[in-house]
Amino acid sequence: MEIKNKLWMNGNLEWYAYIDDAEVFLGSREVPMPLEEGDKWTNMYGDVFQVIDGAITLVERVEPPQRYW
Repeated sequence: MEIKNKLWMNGNLEWYAYIDDAEVFLGSREVPMPLEEGDKWTNMYGDVFQVIDGAITLVERVEPPQRYW
């Protein structure tokens, strides 16, 4: 499967993509790799993404997940 979004990782190992002409932070360790159809994850800010028809889509925004140190 080919991902339709432009996707890249920066030097801090954080994933970004263009979604509707906007640069969007996808997450870091929570992003499943390799991406496959139907994959769904939530980044540290509570943005929920899903791969639908080969494109990464922002599905919803929820309460950010608890982080335990």
